[in-house]
Amino acid sequence: MSSVLLRPTADAARALAHRVIGDLGNRWLHTAAVAARAAQLAAVVPAEDREILVASAWLHDIGYGELARVTGFHPLDGARLLDHHGWPARISRLVANHSGACFVAAVHGLEAEMAAYPDEASATSDALTYADQTVGSRGEPLGIDARIADMLHRHGPGSPNAAVAHLRTPHIRAIADRVRTRLGAAL
Repeated sequence: MSSVLLRPTADAARALAHRVIGDLGNRWLHTAAVAARAAQLAAVVPAEDREILVASAWLHDIGYGELARVTGFHPLDGARLLDHHGWPARISRLVANHSGACFVAAVHGLEAEMAAYPDEASATSDALTYADQTVGSRGEPLGIDARIADMLHRHGPGSPNAAVAHLRTPHIRAIADRVRTRLGAAL
């Protein structure tokens, strides 16, 4: 295990993400665009969380990498990889819970495993989800509803994502509303 990172940086997060998923083509394009979007959203989180937000954005999809894959559920696998590499628990929790992962985890029967990563439900977790949900699978900007439709199309009607869309979609839309409100207040 690597040494514990007491003060994670976006640069260290980018380096780890590149090592784990840098060869995954569109996944890497998506990740880089989510990190850029998170940097644009920095004004909606407390100043002390801005680096955490961008670092978490770089790391949010590392669970797709072969090095991380254990359960096949990327938020959990990514969080566990971060734990293994000594990243702060808060970043592991943000990664584990991004974009309403708890809903999909239930379909996979992973509630007990996810309990190790409680969702903080904060401006920072909202901004991470908003960044992820406003960037398409190839790194292109998308609106929330277009991103959800794209994800459901890619995963298919019989997927765990489709099974919980009736719960997850309103959750993501509520997060988007909160972030847009914070953005308006930050201007």
